[in-house]
Formats: sequence, C-alpha cells, structure tokens
Amino acid sequence: MNDRVPPGQHLVSGFPVLHVGPVPPFDPKIWRLRICGLVEEERSYTYAELTSGTLFPLTAVQTDFHCVTTWSKLDNIWEGVRCTDLLTQVRLQPGARYVMAHCAHGYTTNIPLADLTRDDVLLAWRHNGADLSPEHGYPLRLLVPHLYGWKSAKWLRSLEFIAEDAPGFWEQRGYHMYGDPWREQRYAWD
Repeated sequence: MNDRVPPGQHLVSGFPVLHVGPVPPFDPKIWRLRICGLVEEERSYTYAELTSGTLFPLTAVQTDFHCVTTWSKLDNIWEGVRCTDLLTQVRLQPGARYVMAHCAHGYTTNIPLADLTRDDVLLAWRHNGADLSPEHGYPLRLLVPHLYGWKSAKWLRSLEFIAEDAPGFWEQRGYHMYGDPWREQRYAWD
C-alpha cells in the first residue's frame, strides 16, 4: 500500500461528496467570515476581502485528503489564505487554545489552535485549479489536511477561539475529538 495512505483507507480517483444538510445559498453582498471568541477585537471579512490578495497573500498547497469513511484522495491542490496569515490581523487573548469552526446549518467542528496554525491549513475556495463546487464547500472551506476530512469544514462562517476543547457536530455524535487518520481516530473509543 502507498505510504501516504493511512491504515484502513483506500484510494479514490474522484472526489466523493458527503455533508450535513443541503448546499446553502451564497450571496457575496452579505456573506462574512466572522472571527470571534477569545480575541481582543472581533473581525469580519467579506468574500472579496479574503479572496482578492490585497489583505492576505494567496497560497496554494498540495496535500492528501483522508475521509473518515475510509477513502483518501492524493495530490490535491488547494488555494486560499493560510490561517497563519489571517491570524496576523487577529490578536488572540492568552487563554485561546482551541478553535470552533462554525458553518452553515449549525455544523461545527473543534480544532486545537496548534493545528490551525500549521503551514498547510487554509481557508480554501479553490481546488485543483477551479473554484470549489458548492457541494465541496464553496464559497469557503476550512482545510486541515492532516486530520480526517470532517475537520475540513465546508461552508465556513466563523472561527471562534475558545479556551477549552469542546465537541462539535460529529464529535457530539461519537466521532473522535481529534481525528488523526494515521492513528485511525475515527470514533471516541479509538
């Protein structure tokens, strides 16, 4: 087996679609990404501000993607803004150690701050040279490629910085709090 494929995974050539709820509508005139929680000052960004390259450098990363449902897709090229670049404009309060990503339909997922600040973690809107399809998270998807795909939340609306780890949507339903594919952390008991 390929040494880039975690245990229990198999390769796919397509890009399967799995998500909670219907694809939400997107209106660029009212859409905002909100930064809140344990920050000195809340911020919000329009889609144009995020994607124009004027506030943040645009970045492309090549990563593998691993879904908790046992499929992996190798060599994806994602484009967007590094979370570390976004955080240059946000002053976190000293107690901020985790992030809760809030998305359409009340979907949430938890991520340690240390994972959000890795170089390959993006706020992504492009995949393999094209805008993300709505089914894959357009207009904005959080990409956390070293964790299972449910952590790469689609239809991102806000990042809330928090002090203590808290379960998100799937974590409340028995998924693992962290989700490392190399350790097969699919469920709470793994």
